[in-house]
Amino acid sequence: MNTIFKIIVIGIGATLTMDAWSYIMKLFNIKSLDYKFVGRWIGNLTKGKFTHNKIFDTVPFPNELLIGWITHYLIGITFVFLLAGVYGKEWIMNPTLKPAIIIGLVTIVAPFFLMQPSFGFGIAGSKLPDPNTARFKSLIIHFVYGLGIYLSAMCLNKIIELIK
Repeated sequence: MNTIFKIIVIGIGATLTMDAWSYIMKLFNIKSLDYKFVGRWIGNLTKGKFTHNKIFDTVPFPNELLIGWITHYLIGITFVFLLAGVYGKEWIMNPTLKPAIIIGLVTIVAPFFLMQPSFGFGIAGSKLPDPNTARFKSLIIHFVYGLGIYLSAMCLNKIIELIK
């Protein structure tokens, strides 16, 4: 099976793991990011607007929820390409937990230093009402993403073994 295809499948699986975690948290009334705001941000990039005072106050963009979800999955896939770039395609064939968790945790740089400031939330959510809680939730979800990378790679390799 093609390595690029494997990376895409692993990225989708890891992102699904994040989404499953977010769904479980919603059952306990713990909110996570609404991807319509990611879509709003991406949509407004096409108009040359990179930063927002508060993304919540920005005029909605057509199809922002769909754009947000697609972006969410593309980002999840992209970070698995990063993992393969750092650890090599050998990791894809023989995944281990530590590199997946490291990449998962390193990905927290994107929301802390790119997305949250662009959304008007400040660096690492410093302008949010409870920034430490937001940071902790980000840390947990990125850990879960790393775990999802590992579990998805393991499952994919088991499926490939069964098919052979």
